[in-house]
Amino acid sequence: MTASPVEPTSPLQIADYRRFWMARFLAVFATLSMVVLIGYQTYDVARADYGMSVRDAAFMLGLLGAAQFVPLFLLTPVAGVAADRFDRRRVVLFANVIDCGIALTLAFATAAETLSLPLLFGLAAAHGSARVFNGPALSAIAPNIVPPALLPKAIALSSIAWQVATVAGPAVGGFLFAHTPALPYFIAAGLLLVSGLLISTVRPVRAVHQGPPAHPLRQILDGFAFVRRERFLLGCITLDLFAVLLGGATAMLPVFARDILHVGPEGLGLMRGAPAAGAALVAAWLSWRPLANNVGVKMLWAVVVFGAATTAFALSRNFFLSMGILAVLGAADMISVFIRNSLVQLNTPDTMRGRVSAISGLAVSASNELGELQSGLAAAILGAAGAVAFGGVGAIVITAIWAWIFPELRKARTFAPTFLHEETGKEPAT
Repeated sequence: MTASPVEPTSPLQIADYRRFWMARFLAVFATLSMVVLIGYQTYDVARADYGMSVRDAAFMLGLLGAAQFVPLFLLTPVAGVAADRFDRRRVVLFANVIDCGIALTLAFATAAETLSLPLLFGLAAAHGSARVFNGPALSAIAPNIVPPALLPKAIALSSIAWQVATVAGPAVGGFLFAHTPALPYFIAAGLLLVSGLLISTVRPVRAVHQGPPAHPLRQILDGFAFVRRERFLLGCITLDLFAVLLGGATAMLPVFARDILHVGPEGLGLMRGAPAAGAALVAAWLSWRPLANNVGVKMLWAVVVFGAATTAFALSRNFFLSMGILAVLGAADMISVFIRNSLVQLNTPDTMRGRVSAISGLAVSASNELGELQSGLAAAILGAAGAVAFGGVGAIVITAIWAWIFPELRKARTFAPTFLHEETGKEPAT
């Protein structure tokens, strides 16, 4: 008699997940170090080469966020269909190749000292185009390579990859940039190639459809209709959109590093990594002891703490205090992200995961990139510190409103799926 295979108790016991984890870590390490340095160089070029004031240069950071968001907005529906229609590994590899080209362009332009605002805006838009395809495909891979019971742990471990890379990438990139400005971009290009090779070794991942897939336009409309119909998913996605849109402080970090706290690119890398350090610690705890009860209320309170920490950061003028506040901000954000991602993934049928992940990714990107534009506009009126404080208070107000208009969020006790299965029309067993 053949012994039945032992069921894994951790996602890391699954070889495909280990390769997926490392590919995600390397890609985030590379792209985050690039994005932080693009922001610093944009602000520095605006101040040094274009002679802009602090407020005008801060507004350029807002425009940089808008440059990344426009392709995200236009291509998100297409990216969601691509993740549900094609091999998700190849979609991720396609995005990595684009980002690799961006990294090499930045490396050579930095070495030749030929950077300009139009070039930086153009490369930021190209990165936004790559990211819109990477996000939905990568997010939809994990549920296909781990059992559903291990998915919350897989999401927590994946968040560790993201957060540790978010700490290390900007910090290492900032120190390398201070020594040899072009070097971090060359390293990022190499890491993106390795990440692409790793993801290509994961077994083929494509959504399973009953019968021939619908027309791409029909699939796009079905994805938006599903999210609109499922108020629970709609509440989760839009809470992140509006709360982080107002509460994001990262766009103003170059201003704090250069002109408020006076810590330069090295300090910018550390500040950018501080939220991720707090988030990584929480993610490690969640991978060991995942949240299981009253998850909706905990998500809402986490966003409130995120907003309060954002306001406190705006008021701080001590670098080490600011670092501590940013770590608390990241820890609170990690709790919210973990709960939201688990709820969204487990409450979405696999045939819809690419499109729903794309819509969720659009909301996240809108909250980040449009949040940068909002911060830039607010900074032009209120100053950088005033803009960040305004956003933190706004995030708290938004959370209170969402708790009222989406009672489904408050009532979510566990991660048990709530959607109706298309095949049976019955509520899944809990």
